[in-house]
Amino acid sequence: QVQLVESGGGSVQAGGSLRLSCAASGYIASTYCMGWFRQAPGKEREEVALIWTGGGSTYYANSVKGRFTISHDNAKNTLYLQMNSLKTEDTAMYYCAADPRACTVVPVAGFRYWGQGTQVTVSS
Repeated sequence: QVQLVESGGGSVQAGGSLRLSCAASGYIASTYCMGWFRQAPGKEREEVALIWTGGGSTYYANSVKGRFTISHDNAKNTLYLQMNSLKTEDTAMYYCAADPRACTVVPVAGFRYWGQGTQVTVSS
């Protein structure tokens, strides 16, 4: 069993930055697909960014490319999401997730482990 705990959310003005963290504990396999997802009120959960901890391959949603950076510290078992140039449309609950399968085969709803989420609010 893997536990994921997010932190770093908050309120920021448009154009600002935030850094989200996701600490993993419990049984940690050698490689995971880890990712950040978000869900705004009345909208479906969407994929924001993914990373394969075994080699560092990354994927970004078009809406965040060039503004967000996902990274993983293997020694600390911690996932990060650096968010720059934030927009009001980035406002959502952000979730961390992990799955031992390759990122290319795991659907959004199929991730095995999820955190409780951290709120990000961007005001104009």
